Amino acid sequence: MTLSILMLYYRYKIRKRGIVMAYSNIKTTLASDIRNVWNTVTDLSDWSWRSDLDRIEVLSDTQFVEYTKDGYATTFTVTKKERYKRWEFDVENENIKGHWTGIFYDHRGRTTIDFTEKVTVKKFSLRPFAGRYLRKQQLSYVSDLKKKTETYVEKDN
Repeated sequence: MTLSILMLYYRYKIRKRGIVMAYSNIKTTLASDIRNVWNTVTDLSDWSWRSDLDRIEVLSDTQFVEYTKDGYATTFTVTKKERYKRWEFDVENENIKGHWTGIFYDHRGRTTIDFTEKVTVKKFSLRPFAGRYLRKQQLSYVSDLKKKTETYVEKDN
């Protein structure tokens, strides 16, 4: 995958009482304007561009559930939404609980996204895999987003 800027890292934090937190961040610049990127990311009625999802169920203005193609459900509760700037939510499923932050920067027709996810792993047996799982999810998401926004740009010209 070729991205103009791609920074990705993950790490584990061991807190008091043995709780392990996995942390992952991805930052890249997309060849699409901020309105298109923002609308694509925040439009919960169109998940067709996401290769990992079967569907999204919107529960309210601040809560939704994503279902993977395997039927695995993750609940998201929006905690902050600043149009074209920032979108944050709490994330929870049977294996993890955490927080996701998406920051959007406008660069004259291009958009830099900076997505960070921090999760606590609920099941001890999954702790060694949490960072790699977050990294894989973020890479897939950004790849799908890039394809969707580039399609939009090509149709616009």
